[in-house]
Amino acid sequence: MSNVPGKDTPFLTPPARSFGSGVRTWFLTGLIIAGPLAVTASLVFWFIDTVDQWVKPLVPPSLWPDTYLPVRLPGTGVVLAFIGLTLLGFLAANLAGRTLLKLGETILDRMPIVRGIYKSMKQIFETVFAQNGTSFRKAGLVEFPSPGMWSIVLVSTPPSGALADMIPGSDLISVFLPCTPNPTTGFWFYVPADKVIELTISPDEAFKLIMSAGLIQPGGQATLNALGEAAKQAKAEGVAAA
Repeated sequence: MSNVPGKDTPFLTPPARSFGSGVRTWFLTGLIIAGPLAVTASLVFWFIDTVDQWVKPLVPPSLWPDTYLPVRLPGTGVVLAFIGLTLLGFLAANLAGRTLLKLGETILDRMPIVRGIYKSMKQIFETVFAQNGTSFRKAGLVEFPSPGMWSIVLVSTPPSGALADMIPGSDLISVFLPCTPNPTTGFWFYVPADKVIELTISPDEAFKLIMSAGLIQPGGQATLNALGEAAKQAKAEGVAAA
């Protein structure tokens, strides 16, 4: 029998899909569309409600729109917090503000327990939110937890001061290895800089890859293949150098 459709050969038609299969496909499509929206909305409303609860006791009731409206208006605390923090930064940039800030830090510096907590938190905030900072601006690969196994890390800063003199070796860099599926926990350690393979993906893409356990791939399979080839080449060069 000829494979070319003609008078004696009917056209092949795809099998009809059952109604149950169609309902399942439609349900999964709706879930994929509505799920991210629902989770995003829940997180946004949680953040707004949390900030409102923090700010509301600090503001006189006469400044809250809820006092004059029959319904609660969410988000007022976020707006007031933004205005207050902006004014605080403006005042701290002036001479009078810097003087008051220095006076307050001098008082805190005389409190044994509070002093350590404040200095640590201030250093963390200055490092994370610095506009010209270099922490967690790059993603990389390190051979962890055993040879031949590669993990994605976020590159931080090299050791400095007395710590750099105490750690054996030279040209070290600190990295943070997030865990799956909660990237806020993980391992932080120093590693030789030549043992870190810098990736072309952004830290955000690295977070998505870690949180999804490899399901959300940055740039598709081609990017992952290139990362694997780079890791293999670096491993081969290390073995040859040894």
